[in-house]
Amino acid sequence: MRSMGKTRRMLSVGLCAVAMAAATAAPAKAEGAAPAVDRPGAAGTPGWSLKDTGTDVRLRGLAPVSRKTAWVAGSKGTVLRTTDGGRSWLDVSPPGAEALEFRDVEAFDARRAVVLAIGEGEASRVLRTEDGGASWTESFRNTDARAFYDCITFFDSRNGLAMSDPVDGKYRILSTGDGGRSWEVLPDAGMES
Repeated sequence: MRSMGKTRRMLSVGLCAVAMAAATAAPAKAEGAAPAVDRPGAAGTPGWSLKDTGTDVRLRGLAPVSRKTAWVAGSKGTVLRTTDGGRSWLDVSPPGAEALEFRDVEAFDARRAVVLAIGEGEASRVLRTEDGGASWTESFRNTDARAFYDCITFFDSRNGLAMSDPVDGKYRILSTGDGGRSWEVLPDAGMES
């Protein structure tokens, strides 16, 4: 039991570490107001500058891919993408997703990304795009009214996890091995909260 507790803490720390790495590498701040404040550094050093995303929704998910490309996701089913380092943002939100609250986004490049919608029951969903947000496919919809998925991470372009708040005292973990095209609920033995 002690070993599983350590594993759970490591999983939680691992998911937080991924989020922290993304936030510190990000070209723009995703939480709160749409613009990010830049403070130009000395020549050749990184700096920050104010960038307008063109939206006033609350942005919560951030996935920097490169110096030029990043994805953000947030309330009202919003997904934005930049391919010019944040100078401009394109609204690539899934059609009909206005009622969804996107908490997390994981991107692999300028064309492929996965977003996680949060909420109880069927509000928790995973959607995926392979064409820069021109079209989206729902690859997971939660069918357990007690589950509430609230974070997602990928270890590479194929393998990822999504985690729910505990159900009946046990964490609920989803797994994908095909880049988010399909998901399975992992066994919960030893996943006590």
